[in-house]
Amino acid sequence: MTFAIVETGGKQLKVEPGRFYDIDRLPQEAETKLSLDQVLLLHDGEDLRIGQPLVKGATIEVTILQHLRDRKIVVYKMQPKKKTRKKRGHRQELTRVMVNEIHLDGKAIGATTTITKVQEKTSPPPAKPHVEEEVVAVEAEVMDANS
Repeated sequence: MTFAIVETGGKQLKVEPGRFYDIDRLPQEAETKLSLDQVLLLHDGEDLRIGQPLVKGATIEVTILQHLRDRKIVVYKMQPKKKTRKKRGHRQELTRVMVNEIHLDGKAIGATTTITKVQEKTSPPPAKPHVEEEVVAVEAEVMDANS
């Protein structure tokens, strides 16, 4: 399992190829590809590289999917016995990015794998016999037994 820890927006985030993440707003437009070079740690399945403070030659290739806003956080301040109340809200501006590849010294060590759905041939379920036919068959058997 290939993953990296990257610093963006003053926060550290563990990223894997083929997954999307919500990070602080980036100034680029949607559908833009960019490279994040603040890689603090890199694991390629067998080798672990820890930066001092950054891993040299490591970059993360991402595509900006969309810009969005996080859920509202309500901040309520009240001073008891003074009738002073402040209710304010905040919605954080975010950018959703898809991690395409993880590069080390220009070589892709972790890339997205496309998963294709295989359509299985399924036969339709067998048709159920009509209820009236079953009732007629049972009545015929009862009549034969009584005779």
